[in-house]
Amino acid sequence: MIIVPRNDTSVVGRWWWTVDRWSLGAILLIMAAGVMLTMAASPPAAERIGADSFHFVRRQLLFLPAALGVMLAISLAPPRLVRRLALLVFIGGLVALAATLVIGTEIKGARRWLSLPGFGTMQPSEFVKPSLAVITAWLFAQKKLNPRFPGYLLSTLLFTTVLGLLLLQPDLGMSVVVAAVWACQFFLAGLPIWLAGLGIGLAATGLVGAYVTFSHVQARVDRFLNPEAGDNFQVNTALDAFMNGSLFGRGPGEGTVKAQLPDAHTDFVMAVAGEEFGLIACLIILALFAFVTLRSMSRISNETSLFIMLAAAGLIIQFGLQTFINMASTVQLIPAKGMTLPFISYGGSSAIAMAIAVGMMLALTRERAGLGESA
Repeated sequence: MIIVPRNDTSVVGRWWWTVDRWSLGAILLIMAAGVMLTMAASPPAAERIGADSFHFVRRQLLFLPAALGVMLAISLAPPRLVRRLALLVFIGGLVALAATLVIGTEIKGARRWLSLPGFGTMQPSEFVKPSLAVITAWLFAQKKLNPRFPGYLLSTLLFTTVLGLLLLQPDLGMSVVVAAVWACQFFLAGLPIWLAGLGIGLAATGLVGAYVTFSHVQARVDRFLNPEAGDNFQVNTALDAFMNGSLFGRGPGEGTVKAQLPDAHTDFVMAVAGEEFGLIACLIILALFAFVTLRSMSRISNETSLFIMLAAAGLIIQFGLQTFINMASTVQLIPAKGMTLPFISYGGSSAIAMAIAVGMMLALTRERAGLGESA
């Protein structure tokens, strides 16, 4: 047990008594579950590429401690530093996002990744997503402080630029997440009702347009609405895994779904959890994600700084929405969409990007009384 005196005025001492220790503890439990599920789900995936069984396990055991270090370091930062960090991450991420269209690695018909020697592949959109939320929060807040400042216009330009690059990859799922977060922040900042109505209309038009334009989107929606219309192998296999696992699972290492699903260690990791550890374990993992999301929202309910409230809300919504999309896709509540489960799915760029997002979220939800920090 960590014991830090309340009168400790060091950086770590002040951090310990102001950070949300309950949410931090839940994140650490989620990371621990991620290690366990990577060990359970990844050996067949490693064997399929000709590597030894623990290839992905060893890599994830490097990624997660690095992600934990990044998260804790960022959680120490005051709001002003969080904003500056977000700007640096956004600039680098936007350049990398544009580079995917030219030198990106094509996987399953999409160019969303850059190959980095010694690291593997990196998905720039994972880094753009949280940094954009913080920057747009600052622009919205500045507009409220100074009505002549073009905060709404600048925020819209940044958002449409990112959205355009995502659609060119194409990555509709990430586009929906980015658009939903931006819209929620705009609404919280005081979006006029007529603009809200216009936004809803544009969003509906965009979704219909995506269905008409992108054949893979049309195929996934058709399979969701009519399971008999096409190949639902991955989703059906995942559902079978949950049924086979029942309440308490078949036991660690006893599952078969990981040998059948190519994405069992990434997008469908919860199917492995359901088969080997059962429904109870899945509900515990779900409860941990819900706890972090709801508790973090409650922490900002009385926040007086508009920037901190909007930035934290955007990061929290991203965290919860990404979790929902991953889990809902696995059990066919929504059309199939490849999206990682934070800190549980295998992936280096996903773990580091999520660590940056959660680190900024923890930094912004710290208790401010007596800290003397400004936004």
